[in-house]
Amino acid sequence: MKKSILILFILLSYKSLAQKTENIIIITTDGFRWQEVFKGIDPAIANDKKFNQGDSTYIYKKYSSSDFKESRKKIMPFLWSEIVSKGQIYGNRDLGNKVDVSNPYWFSYPGYSEIMTGNVDVAVNSNSYKANPNVNVLEFLNQQPKLKGKVNAFGAWDAFDRILNEERSGFPVISAFDNVGGNKPTATQKLLNEMRNNSFKPFHEDECLDVFTHYQALDELKTKKPKVLYIAYGETDEWAHSGHYRSYLDAANQVDKWIAAIWDFVQNDPQYKNKTTLLITVDHGRGDKTKTQWTDHGADVPGASEIWFAAIGPEIAPKGEIKTASQLYQKQIAQTIAKIMGYTFTTSHPVANEFTELFQE
Repeated sequence: MKKSILILFILLSYKSLAQKTENIIIITTDGFRWQEVFKGIDPAIANDKKFNQGDSTYIYKKYSSSDFKESRKKIMPFLWSEIVSKGQIYGNRDLGNKVDVSNPYWFSYPGYSEIMTGNVDVAVNSNSYKANPNVNVLEFLNQQPKLKGKVNAFGAWDAFDRILNEERSGFPVISAFDNVGGNKPTATQKLLNEMRNNSFKPFHEDECLDVFTHYQALDELKTKKPKVLYIAYGETDEWAHSGHYRSYLDAANQVDKWIAAIWDFVQNDPQYKNKTTLLITVDHGRGDKTKTQWTDHGADVPGASEIWFAAIGPEIAPKGEIKTASQLYQKQIAQTIAKIMGYTFTTSHPVANEFTELFQE
């Protein structure tokens, strides 16, 4: 009997030591292509007057280099310094490292649904689709006793209320022009609400500028200390649809700076330091075979199923840019999120297996 108790104690102690991540921050930047992530600027697009906003000089001065590795680092300096040295980056198809969406639609709602539910529901076929009937991994994590009430999501696009089914899920989803702070906002929250509501609205009422989503989420991180936080930036997709390559690159560069700021806070806060994982990905790819299709995506656009992801944290072996040939899928992200937090995501619908490669030494 004593021997059995000792073995159980050792197993429990091992599990406790093995599970180092206590918090996770998931970040998406809508429709940012793997091509810029891994190869830097695309001269064919940058030189096209339809796309460079009349300022190719700016693009080349800020983001170009004779070495594509330097160009990609200029666009996403944190990704290609901190994450590449201490985490993992997947999706360089030039090296045969492939990551794709599994859903047949290749646009946002189905993509985010696939990321969060670990499942492809072909009925989810529109950006205006109703509240998602599929259970998402954030909802699952919020049901765990240690995480209950410590899950939050912030998205620039108003569809996230439906994608994450806020009413059923039971955790707050602040999307687009939703106010933060409820009936008793802090002075900071009140200011953020006023600034957002009185801001320039290039995307109308459907989507706010990323800067507001970022600072709302950062304030939540600093003051409420959630254990599971999702931040969804949207401008990379909006500027791409507008054909503004300069603004598309600037938006990605800004997201990278914000991720760096989040990580800096995390690594200097006692609750989060060395106990937090960042996972970064996108909902879909964009066209490239025909250069003018870089602005678009969908099932009729070759290449729009092609995505990428990156991760850094205590459970993530420091492998850097993954250069081995493999095929991974977007639907594997949900279970990966759960496994990073020490859980197995189970629900009524099928859930794809995690990225085992991420955890292997």
